Amino acid sequence: MEKLHWIQNKIYTTENLIKQCNVWRAMQKRIVFTNGCFDILHYGHLMLLAQAAQLGDVLILGLNTDNSVKRLKGEERPVTNEKDRAFQAASLLCIDAVCLFDEPTPELLIKAIKPDVLVKGGDYKIETIIGADFVIANGGKVEIIPFVSGYSTTSIIDRIKKL
Repeated sequence: MEKLHWIQNKIYTTENLIKQCNVWRAMQKRIVFTNGCFDILHYGHLMLLAQAAQLGDVLILGLNTDNSVKRLKGEERPVTNEKDRAFQAASLLCIDAVCLFDEPTPELLIKAIKPDVLVKGGDYKIETIIGADFVIANGGKVEIIPFVSGYSTTSIIDRIKKL
């Protein structure tokens, strides 16, 4: 039961995450943030998260809510609901906190927690990363992790549809 609580305690509301970030900052922890839908967790996701975690002391994952995913990806998505996606992500050793956001982008969450490092996958350019300007203006860094080709939730869904 102790491990179950460990996982559940890594899932935060925005308000509680802001408080926890203040604690981590007081402890001189370098806060790393990344975000996404993380629908059907796969190797590409895991590589991104593991590499992002190496860029600081604490890794926070901003996770799109089901409604946010539907607006971005269409009515058939997500395949995995937000509660399950949050639990899966919180189960990973490399993630210290998971926080759901319902907006189209994580901009409000980024501004609320003020990460030291903002991370996105290699399919992004710095000019297209939401929150990059804010993080840089506040003395932080933006890192782009190389994309792992051949891995995407859409390709997994397409493969399943062909079966």
